Amino acid sequence: MNSHFLRTALVLGLLSAIGPFAIDMYLPALPSIGQSLGASMGAVQASLMAFFAALSIGQLIYGPVSDMLGRKLPLYFGLLLFAVASVGCALAPNIHTLVILRFVQGLGACAGMVVPRAVVRDLHTGNDAARLTSMLMLVFSVSPVLAPLTGSYLIEWFGWRSVFWAVTVAAALGVALLATSLPETRPPADRVDSSVGSALAGYGVLLRDRHFLGLACIGGFGIASFFAYLANSSFVLIDHFGLTPRQYSFCFAANAAAFIGASQFTGTLSVRFGMVQVVKVAALGFAGVMALLAALNLGGVDRLDLLLVLLFVGYCFLGMVVPTSAVLALDDHGQIAGTASALLGTVQFVVGALVMAVVGLFVDGSARPMVLGIAGSALVTLGLTYGTLGGSRSAAIPG
Repeated sequence: MNSHFLRTALVLGLLSAIGPFAIDMYLPALPSIGQSLGASMGAVQASLMAFFAALSIGQLIYGPVSDMLGRKLPLYFGLLLFAVASVGCALAPNIHTLVILRFVQGLGACAGMVVPRAVVRDLHTGNDAARLTSMLMLVFSVSPVLAPLTGSYLIEWFGWRSVFWAVTVAAALGVALLATSLPETRPPADRVDSSVGSALAGYGVLLRDRHFLGLACIGGFGIASFFAYLANSSFVLIDHFGLTPRQYSFCFAANAAAFIGASQFTGTLSVRFGMVQVVKVAALGFAGVMALLAALNLGGVDRLDLLLVLLFVGYCFLGMVVPTSAVLALDDHGQIAGTASALLGTVQFVVGALVMAVVGLFVDGSARPMVLGIAGSALVTLGLTYGTLGGSRSAAIPG
């Protein structure tokens, strides 16, 4: 069982990490891209938001398609589209072209975001699914921990365009891994009842399921707090606090490691206390820490060390909220796991993109807009958690 879990988590985690790799390697390059292409901070951030927008839209397509055609074919298509768009990004002559190609790149990347979640649901439910998801996230952590640092070295030695050549190579390796190491988990017999009509019907069922939507939004606003950090941290830490791109990469990796590291405890904690209780306690800790950070900032405390420590602690709690709420959301929808996974991911990325856009309206060069966006998302996460999981239905959900 352990060997099977480890092999599956390794393959799914690496496939899932290719798209985020294109985000995390890209972050240290944002200021230099603006300088190289003569673009404003807002225009450069638009290239990041275009990627997230594509992730939001594309998942709605890949999920049902993976129910109809199996899990592997959509992954092949997505990886190849991602690779072609990455080459285009590396050659982009201006910021407008880069934004468009980042959108296309995101359309390819989202296959690796949605299909692995459906594979987990194909194989397991309940605590076993939580355990596999946490192991997948451990492998997935190679992206947020190593990608910014790798990106900073590539940018320093070869310029920002080298980041896109690197992710093209990663996509090619992903295709090879998919061909040799991942069996099809949705056999033809399970696809008989899957069609465009059934996908639309499935979305209808999910959109009427308030419990599913509540769980999706719990993860959505939790992830939105991290998206607010993604979009603004390089400007805040490099321009406002004066860090080098490499120093920024270490800081980003530390916070990402907090998120991923804490997620490894979800399986054990879920067995002991139940998944619902894990989400509720973790959401409370997450909101409390981020609210404290916002209160200190509003009170005039603008210190880098305090910012980094509180973000680290807060994202530890978030690492227990996101994977557990996702497992709870998919547990009741095994027959349409791809469709449910797609809508779950879309809700999360739409919420994240909206929060990024709102925070972007108030960017002033300081840490305050980012901090308030993070804290606001955390407080909404807490409210949704107790609103969704505080009722009688949560007591019936298996631990």
